[in-house]
Amino acid sequence: MYFQNEKGQGLVEYALILVLVAIVVIVIVTLLGGSIGNVFSNIVSNL
Repeated sequence: MYFQNEKGQGLVEYALILVLVAIVVIVIVTLLGGSIGNVFSNIVSNL
């Protein structure tokens, strides 16, 4: 038998994956934010 909530379960799984990816991106940007800003500053100053 098929469950009626399979679609909802799939959406929840996609939502959890998106939340995990967002958390990883936020952590990376937080840790590397200063150095990324310095890279862009150096590029702009060299132009």
